[in-house]
Amino acid sequence: QVQLVESGGGLVQPGGSLKLSCAASESIASINPLNWYRQAPGKERELVAGFSSGDHIYYADSVKGRFTISRDNAKNTVYLQMNSLKYEDTAVYYCNAAETDWGQGTQVTVSS
Repeated sequence: QVQLVESGGGLVQPGGSLKLSCAASESIASINPLNWYRQAPGKERELVAGFSSGDHIYYADSVKGRFTISRDNAKNTVYLQMNSLKYEDTAVYYCNAAETDWGQGTQVTVSS
């Protein structure tokens, strides 16, 4: 079981940026898929972005062009760069490895 620890959340104004990190307890080089999810209050958890086998990258339509996922296998860390943040991006963001292991989440609040 991979231990995942997210960080980088916080309070940001609309139009601002945040970069989330997900540090894994072991090598992520062979872990696929490697995903970021989010869950807003009263809503179901949704897939935001991720890597599948062959380093194929995908994004939810709602974040395309604003969010960028990346990974540093040497640091066992996955990142989510979030730009042009909107109110509706407010949620707890979770890292997921191989569709089985979850981090504890990091809160992102977009508010003026």
